[in-house]
Amino acid sequence: MKISSTAALAWFAAAACAQAAPPTAQQIIDRIQKNVGVAWTTPTVDTFKAGDPQTPVTGVAVTMMATLDVLQRAAASGRNLVITHEPTFYGHLDQTDVLEKQHDSVLAAKEAFIQEHHMVVWRFHDHWHRRQPDGILEGMKHALGWDKYQNPAKPMLFTLPETTLSDLAADTKNRLSINVERVVGDPELKFTRVALIPGAAGSAMQIKALERDDVEVLVIGETPEWETVEYVADAVTEHKHKGLIILSHIPSEQAGMEECTRWLKGFVTDVPVEFVPAPQPFWMPR
Repeated sequence: MKISSTAALAWFAAAACAQAAPPTAQQIIDRIQKNVGVAWTTPTVDTFKAGDPQTPVTGVAVTMMATLDVLQRAAASGRNLVITHEPTFYGHLDQTDVLEKQHDSVLAAKEAFIQEHHMVVWRFHDHWHRRQPDGILEGMKHALGWDKYQNPAKPMLFTLPETTLSDLAADTKNRLSINVERVVGDPELKFTRVALIPGAAGSAMQIKALERDDVEVLVIGETPEWETVEYVADAVTEHKHKGLIILSHIPSEQAGMEECTRWLKGFVTDVPVEFVPAPQPFWMPR
């Protein structure tokens, strides 16, 4: 069949336009689901939290937490798809109905900013943790310089060169640029065996790790002070060889989302992908 030159030109023009068209937010997420390496399961918190999934993407901002500060910096750099590890709207399920009924001004301002800047927010939590190896733990062990100390059979366990609780606390604070870090235990406690449980895994998992003979010090993101903190305080009073370092939630997982940024760049190449770190909100008084 003979095709006229006019028809051929029209076809090539249409093909060029289609090729040049930026992907939508949904198309980017489809790629993530295809490449993450684990079956995509529901229910999950890994869903769109704000914006229209069919929005063309001008750039991707990857972050630990989609704070208003992060959203503002992403918008200023032309990144309108924000991939966040933690909630955007102050609760694990990002439910906003109660605050909306209360006409909450903080929520309203954040939602208005997202809408005014045509942004889309999507959470990547469950499946990034389920990835083998766990994406957050991978990034954190790199940032801490613990790669060669990890137990291959139990990835959360590390055998470090002998150090003290005080020195490890100082080293983690420095490596992760932490403003405020808290420690329970004898500063001069000498040890080698450490468990790293980033984020807020819950006291049941944290205490179970501390019960192990091969865990002398536990490093976590956060915990209610009347749970794991008091458990370690009592263990210390009982002269058990235990210590606890509380990094705070954001710095305990932040490097894991920087790892996610590197991973995304491997298959999202048609729009810019940028890591936008979330600031730790705490500060120390003088």
